[in-house]
Amino acid sequence: MATTVPVKREQVPAGARRPADYLWAATRIALGWIFLWAFLDKTFGLGFATAPEKAWLAGGSPTTGYLMGTEENALGGFFTALAGQAWVDWLFMAGLLGVGAALILGVGLRAAAVAGGTMLMLMWAAALPLATNPFMDDHVVYTIVLAGLAAADAGTTLGLGRLPILRRHPYLR
Repeated sequence: MATTVPVKREQVPAGARRPADYLWAATRIALGWIFLWAFLDKTFGLGFATAPEKAWLAGGSPTTGYLMGTEENALGGFFTALAGQAWVDWLFMAGLLGVGAALILGVGLRAAAVAGGTMLMLMWAAALPLATNPFMDDHVVYTIVLAGLAAADAGTTLGLGRLPILRRHPYLR
């Protein structure tokens, strides 16, 4: 009977891909699409989470709906005061677009993890107290996944993470 020996990371030839690399890449692209889709739906009012008349391009505020719904929550007063402010809308939309594009392309994952994690944790804080769990929800899980993507250098598989400029400037990874 043959026994299998686990392959250590050091034994994988340089440039070779493991199944886990493809799993991280698929996770990166899927999470990137979540961010990018939120940007597209809020910008154009595609009728999924945002009605056409509430689209950003139609004069709607991409932050008002979510933040105004937090007024009864623990930090509701703070977040309700931010709802609909132009600078908050622009930062939020730039974050959705930037994080989504970075994840899908596989570049800037460290910055995307910080920016996306910050956005997600602010949304988590706006929802406190959580209705179904004392502290854990999808915002926290996605933040952990973003950190994992950056730590795993997930942009190098099925992404542009191997570009020479990224090798010369690792802070861009």
